[in-house]
Amino acid sequence: MAVTEVSSEAELHALCDNKTRLIVLLFWAPWHPPSENMTKVLSVIAQKQPSVTFAQANADVCPGLASQYGADEVPFVVFCGSKGQKIDTLAGADPPKLVEKVSFLASRPASELTAAVVATPKDDITEKLKELTAASDVMLFMKGSKVEPFCKFSKEAVALLNKYSAEYSTFDILEDKEVREQLKEYSQWKTYPQLYIKGKLIGGIDIMKEYDEDGELEEMLPKAEAKLEDRLKELLNKEPVMLFMKGCPDEPRCGFSGKIVGILNEHSVKFGTFDILSDEEVRQGLKTYSNWPTYPQLYSRGKLIGGIDIVRELAEEGSLLEELSGTGM
Repeated sequence: MAVTEVSSEAELHALCDNKTRLIVLLFWAPWHPPSENMTKVLSVIAQKQPSVTFAQANADVCPGLASQYGADEVPFVVFCGSKGQKIDTLAGADPPKLVEKVSFLASRPASELTAAVVATPKDDITEKLKELTAASDVMLFMKGSKVEPFCKFSKEAVALLNKYSAEYSTFDILEDKEVREQLKEYSQWKTYPQLYIKGKLIGGIDIMKEYDEDGELEEMLPKAEAKLEDRLKELLNKEPVMLFMKGCPDEPRCGFSGKIVGILNEHSVKFGTFDILSDEEVRQGLKTYSNWPTYPQLYSRGKLIGGIDIVRELAEEGSLLEELSGTGM
């Protein structure tokens, strides 16, 4: 079976019909050799799995579709059910793992795939939950993220933690149905949000409020070595010119990051970089700090210059070097 190129949600759903059980969608980019190689791997797998529908999408051509499925890097594979619902994902260029996942999902009954979750053996999910609850000293399982909470209670929990400048990580339970359901049994706590400190359940929003009123919540939270804002300021001023991007200059992980690196190199600009895919706290926090929702972001002496569109415009006008003047290029 051939691999279909899609560029929109409508084209993806056009592949769904009563006979479709599983759709494997690869997000790739022509400027990224590993992801381009994955398109060839996908074609080979497609020939051996005639019951599966295979599709690929250029992440630069359809950023909206990529965002919808959480594809913030390439290559990124999404496994979808008959109605386009996300079942599983695979990030990075890992052909053996791709073959393994396709074979496993293709062998599952249709009833399991339409549930939008692949069942994991009980021992495996228990181990996974142990790792997740202890992934950070302070873990908040919530609806949405600390930047964009999706319910009133999650928003209140974030506000309480931010009140004490707590250093914490979050897990969006809306993104993983298996974790959302199994964590309720694991913790014996039926609602969200749920707060864990050093792997131990503290409770939900009502318990957090009680501890806060008693003056105990602040004492329970591990002391952060530095506030996020201080850390961001330090990173912004690490070099005279700093680029916050996906990946690194030698291996950018998105087309826009690759283009802005190219512009800076063309103008012989010396610059430092930070891979925002390596640190979720910085990635989300910098959006709020700079009031700029997308990446890449270019800074000069700690001041935001802008993203790819502004940098391209400055370069075309011949004013990029002037904007970055006095930065030791």
